[in-house]
Amino acid sequence: MSFYFSRFLFVIFFSFTLACGVADTSTETTGAIKTIAAVATPKPVVKVMPPANAKSEQIALFAGGCFWGLEAVFEHIKGVSSVTSGYSGGTAETAQYETVSTGKTGHAEAVKITYDPAQVSYEQLLKVFFSVAHNPTELNRQGPDTGTQYRSAIFYTDEDQKRLAQSYIDELNGAKVFARPIVTQVVALDAFYPAEDYHQNYLNHHPEQPYIVINDQPKVENLRKQFPDLYLSKEAK
Repeated sequence: MSFYFSRFLFVIFFSFTLACGVADTSTETTGAIKTIAAVATPKPVVKVMPPANAKSEQIALFAGGCFWGLEAVFEHIKGVSSVTSGYSGGTAETAQYETVSTGKTGHAEAVKITYDPAQVSYEQLLKVFFSVAHNPTELNRQGPDTGTQYRSAIFYTDEDQKRLAQSYIDELNGAKVFARPIVTQVVALDAFYPAEDYHQNYLNHHPEQPYIVINDQPKVENLRKQFPDLYLSKEAK
């Protein structure tokens, strides 16, 4: 069986686009998708001093739809040294793409972000996560992808991250930044399992795939426009 297998096709504005994980068999892409850029960038900022014992490098783990797009966005942020696509929420035995794609493993497609808190704060990563990386009001889906494996979640590594994440969500909800309630889960990290090699750095390897062009390239462009002080081109890394 091929690594890539069909999930489903969906129609937006009379055009077809492929779901995350489906091989590209098209030669032409038409149409467009309304992205999270249409939602106002969250203005509330949680002002919390970094802990005195902050390490030189820290990790953040986010889930919100196909990990290809999340990885692509956070790879372009100053202070981020690496982003790994993978699975979190389930067991080691079920941390394989085909199994996770059934939506029955408890896993979410997630990314592990390694960053320097002296260059970019956890609060800034949260702001990018909620404004350009995904739509936090979609329950168990994201764009063309549906299932619990595409849920919105923050896997916190300590109580500081938990407090910051929940406080930021509360501020966004209180300010009614989104028309619908935020459904992002804030849960303790149990384990993270890196995804198969062919999923890593996927956008760079498949920049012209229709799914990438329609769903993920706009997120990177929105990051560049909305967060110019944080944006870092791949060439600059």
